Amino acid sequence: MTQTLSDLTLPISGMTCASCVSHVEGALKELPGVSNVTVNLATNKANLSYDPQRVNLTDMRRAVEDVGYAVPTAELTLDVRGMTLRQAQGDAGALEGALKELRGVQDAVVNLGLNMARVTYIPGVVSTSSMKRAVREVGYEAQERSEGVDALDRERQTREEEIKRQGRNLIIAGAIGLIVMIGTFYEMLGPLKAFIPEWLSYKWVIGLLTTPVVFGPGRQFFTNSWRGLKHGVTDMNLLYATGIGAAYGIAVINTLFPNAGFGGEGATFFESAALLTAFIILGRWLEALTRGRTSEAIRKLMKLQPKVARVMRNGKEEEIPADEVEINDLILVRPGESIAVDGEVIEGYSAVDESMLTGESMPVEKKAGDAVIGGTINKTGAFKFKATRVGKETALAQIIKLVEDAQASKAPIQKLADWVAGHFILGVHLLAVAVFLFWFFFGYQMFFDPNSSFILSPYKLGEIGVFGFSLLLSVTVLVISCPCAVGLATPSAMMAGTGKGAEFGVLFKGAEVIENTSKLQTIVFDKTGTLTKGEPSVTDVVVSDPPSETSQLSVNSDQLLRFAAVAEKNSEHPLGEAIVRGAEDRGLQIVAPDSFNSIPGHGVEAKAEGSEILLGNRKLMKERGVDFSALMSQAETLELDGKTVMFVALNRQAAGLIAVADTLKEYSADAIRRLHKLGLEVAMITGDNRRTADAIARKVGIDPSTGSGQSRVLAEVLPQDKAEEVKKLQAQGKKVAMVGDGVNDAPALAQAEVGMAIGSGTDVAKETGDIILIKDDIRDVVVALEVAKATMRKVKQNLFWAFFYNVLGIPLGAGLFYTFASVIISPELAGLMMAVSSISVTLNTLLLKGFKPSVGREHKSKQGSGNEQLRPVSAPIGND
Repeated sequence: MTQTLSDLTLPISGMTCASCVSHVEGALKELPGVSNVTVNLATNKANLSYDPQRVNLTDMRRAVEDVGYAVPTAELTLDVRGMTLRQAQGDAGALEGALKELRGVQDAVVNLGLNMARVTYIPGVVSTSSMKRAVREVGYEAQERSEGVDALDRERQTREEEIKRQGRNLIIAGAIGLIVMIGTFYEMLGPLKAFIPEWLSYKWVIGLLTTPVVFGPGRQFFTNSWRGLKHGVTDMNLLYATGIGAAYGIAVINTLFPNAGFGGEGATFFESAALLTAFIILGRWLEALTRGRTSEAIRKLMKLQPKVARVMRNGKEEEIPADEVEINDLILVRPGESIAVDGEVIEGYSAVDESMLTGESMPVEKKAGDAVIGGTINKTGAFKFKATRVGKETALAQIIKLVEDAQASKAPIQKLADWVAGHFILGVHLLAVAVFLFWFFFGYQMFFDPNSSFILSPYKLGEIGVFGFSLLLSVTVLVISCPCAVGLATPSAMMAGTGKGAEFGVLFKGAEVIENTSKLQTIVFDKTGTLTKGEPSVTDVVVSDPPSETSQLSVNSDQLLRFAAVAEKNSEHPLGEAIVRGAEDRGLQIVAPDSFNSIPGHGVEAKAEGSEILLGNRKLMKERGVDFSALMSQAETLELDGKTVMFVALNRQAAGLIAVADTLKEYSADAIRRLHKLGLEVAMITGDNRRTADAIARKVGIDPSTGSGQSRVLAEVLPQDKAEEVKKLQAQGKKVAMVGDGVNDAPALAQAEVGMAIGSGTDVAKETGDIILIKDDIRDVVVALEVAKATMRKVKQNLFWAFFYNVLGIPLGAGLFYTFASVIISPELAGLMMAVSSISVTLNTLLLKGFKPSVGREHKSKQGSGNEQLRPVSAPIGND
């Protein structure tokens, strides 16, 4: 029996550092039936797969709570309509049961008298619309109470509450800490002493002032660390609690019992406990303030989701929540309104602003039969459209899901950081003990200088004694270490990078994809539909001069094209369709041929209006004895220009040539030039013959061969062999990206280190590629590379700073520099350094918000000056 795994995203609360991540991951991985667990500190979410037959949500919640964290829940009140008291007595249980059956609903209580249902659920696991649907299936209608908030608002509320809470703590700890510092430094204040009462410097007064700081704002560290220790878990809270508790506890003992043997009156470190608490809370407050900003891009996308839709039901217009729209519903849209879901215009005409999803600044005209995308803005006219994709199937929902999944994933570069952070807390505690023992038994006697002092401390070392000195160094080691910076370095940058990509219509499917993209060396483009438009068109019509004065054959270019179109009218070959289209575009009348015969691999023959028409390649003309020698030089010139030439004969005489080519996309040459500027090798893969392939390669700026004689143009490659060609490039040690249409090129996209599916439009979920380029703009390949490189630069900067800080800071705190330079820092300064270290990683990541790719996003009429934008460039028709 095959096991069916379900995917789940669980919100997690209470995580503060990377060691928390490893604890939560470990707890969930131990559950039977749970796999692929990834916990992200930046998003506070756990992504996993599980077997519903072996494990349920309750088990997962319990596992998370057992290691000291929580899966937060929210409450929703639904007004249930159509329920009389008599009915309700029988159906309340059924309604509660229907709601409780939904995955993510923890509890449901139906109130008979008030006609309402109160539901406790896990945000993100179950949606409001699915709860309403469950109520409807029991036979009632449900409406959300106005106080209900969506997941986005709830996340913002939670973050704002944390900012307010830590802000209050900071005001209390900062204000009292400042008074404690003034009292501690009283003897050093000089003339300012006249304004400050002497009793403020008494130890017992400083102790009384410090106590509310430690047990008020600082209480969170003790309660959180105790909760973790009960479950065998250590985290940053334990480092803080140990440091603050040791400083405060010894200060109390030495104030009340100076002869207890712990350093006496000289070793009372109330100011260390007070200022340490204030600085740690300052770090927490700044972190709460900035951490949410790294995920602004995803919130911008979520804000695009419309709240209401105006639908026609039973011949009447009614306004309903957008998440309740069903497929085939008829929806009305007025000027200035958001389009609720994806659909097809049935009636009306308008222009729609799609810039928020595609980056295209100009409004797109919409008429009957055109597709519209949910979340875009109607500008001018009014129209009706039929819903084709709703709920999680809409383009916007798919994009949000894809970005969220990418943000929840982990890059390979993060593995080292996770390993370090997972072992960090225990390692630092062991080091702190070792530091205390070394200085207590050896270091103090060997390196002691009674005239030296802590930086930012009034005490001379001689005053505090060996115990106080050793303890302060031990506490400093605890608080100066910063696993938060190590843990946040990669995920915060990846969140910002995936969001920045989405802003420009580039969707990365995971953090690993960003890392791989930043290392690429070779970009391989499929020709048809990628570098070219994929639609062949007539580019040249060459008419033969009459062979002699007595010849009856005399046609102009329009007549020649019309005869060719008549012959190809019943053909399904792309070249034939291009000729028919070309004739129609010139307004030529195309009649049905009297007879038609397809000659496979050669061309076609037909009879119409008393003429015999022969159209095909030179081999066909040679077989039929038609002399084209007068036109051969022109034919070869056209072929050298990368065009496919067809020979036309009328009544067995050479009538002329028709050249057909696939037109290059507008910015193909510009994209290749930019890629070369980035130092990347660019190759093209096509089914065309070598001569025509080289011609198109030269037009876009791809050099047909490398300096070593290896071709950058892979010609005459059958569609099924493209993956093999990618393998050959990889065998040369190159990191390869394949850019294709995501359907025909699926095997090659999968084979490459990075597969980019271009022009995928709005159905992003079905794409094969690692990177989805929503627009049909080849320059977005450059955008993807620049975003990936910028993101990885931030990751490396963050990791360097995080490791550099700890490698320098911990020895500094342990007194290593004191042995030869008498430099030593106090615990409160160590606490400030730790807070600055953690916040610097987030602030550095936020600099990505200002990143702009080199490719401008202006409308094409404002861009560029190359010739490729002034005239169409043609490409040969291949069989790729």
